[in-house]
Amino acid sequence: MHFKINIEPPTVTAQEKGVYVKSGRPVFYEKPEVKKAKQTFLWYLYQNRPDKPMEGAVFLKTTWTFRVRGKHKAGEYKTTKPDTDNLLKLFKDCMTKAGFWKDDSQVCYEVTVKQWGEEPGIEVTCSEIGGKE
Repeated sequence: MHFKINIEPPTVTAQEKGVYVKSGRPVFYEKPEVKKAKQTFLWYLYQNRPDKPMEGAVFLKTTWTFRVRGKHKAGEYKTTKPDTDNLLKLFKDCMTKAGFWKDDSQVCYEVTVKQWGEEPGIEVTCSEIGGKE
């Protein structure tokens, strides 16, 4: 399956936890901007989810296009934060919740691209894969 989410990709990641101390112990919580990103992802992912969750090994390719800023040019790779693994963690968790697969551990082959472009968005390709590489 292949689809594009036409949004400015969020730059917050699942690792961005808030913390406060209660009774001398740290309490971690999800920051509002992370909650908003999660809600946005889920809204778009539910619209594009498969009829039934994928089974077995899964291939996932995502291309994150951020609006061109400053000296950057469309098509140029984005070599600044957030890191691709941090971007993908929250997104894959949302894909799990939306029913793309039972667990994101099924993703055995993934490609993630960060780039600058005139039209921001997240392009997603995913499919069941069988056998070996």
